[in-house]
Amino acid sequence: MSLAPYVQIVARGKGRSRALSMAEAQEAMQLILAGHAAPEAVGALLMVLRLRGEEPQEIAGFTAALRIHVQGKLPSADLDWPCYAAGRSRGAPLFLLAARLVSNAGYSVSMHGWNSHQSGAASLRAALDLAGPRVTYTALETLSPEAFSLLNLRDTFGLRSCFNTVLRVWNPSQAPATVQGVFHPSYRGLQAQAAEMLGQQDMSIIKGGGGEFERNPAKEVRVFGLRNGAHIQKTAAPILSETRRLHEVSRTVDIRGLWHGGIQDSFAKATITGTAAIGLWTLKAAPSLLAAQNMAEALWDSRHNQRGLTA
Repeated sequence: MSLAPYVQIVARGKGRSRALSMAEAQEAMQLILAGHAAPEAVGALLMVLRLRGEEPQEIAGFTAALRIHVQGKLPSADLDWPCYAAGRSRGAPLFLLAARLVSNAGYSVSMHGWNSHQSGAASLRAALDLAGPRVTYTALETLSPEAFSLLNLRDTFGLRSCFNTVLRVWNPSQAPATVQGVFHPSYRGLQAQAAEMLGQQDMSIIKGGGGEFERNPAKEVRVFGLRNGAHIQKTAAPILSETRRLHEVSRTVDIRGLWHGGIQDSFAKATITGTAAIGLWTLKAAPSLLAAQNMAEALWDSRHNQRGLTA
């Protein structure tokens, strides 16, 4: 079967086209991942969806197909943490240390991703020695070469496609809780709706630095997502009173020196604990964002105690 019938559904023209159903989207993505779709048809489908705008049932269907495609490749985890930012202005991957704090509370964290257009200082992969035993990172090109090829169509189109959204909703480790970062705030609700259709129960989505799940501690942060399957919107208050961007080009952070205590940086520390707090709250390790912040700060203070704090 070809992809043509699915392209026809979305591209017939004004008054005749419609969105794909979740089942149709899943069938279309299964064809693509199996290599049964002409590249011209893949490009046509993705660009029509970009022009028209993404629909939650289409994202859910594409994601369901991708989950089946990699089923069993990753062990289960407590928290799914996608990492797909491509921002050129990103600094050190402080969110990795936030994931480390979450794991020090006794949770397993499954990170997966691909990061392009970033400097060496911003490289997540170069800092994985700081991840700790309960945090795993799986490169997209290893987990699914087919998905990697679809993501890299951005270089061909010169534009992102809905597949960027799919990768954030993916959750290949089938974790009961997930955290997601977005660059454009409008995607927070879209991703929550798609996750609900896929049966996700607990998730938190924020506008993060460069699109990563990493909060700015000097700003109020709106948290969208799901709690026990119901949609939520919560506000995380600023942690610091100073006003500045999350990553300043003129300010570099020695991530290893920060973790090991060789340098002190209150803003970087607040970025880490604030990000970890939302993750802990998503996991229900703490009953409120404030309590989760207190827990994250305690985890930071005890980070060199191998036993740490356990959930």
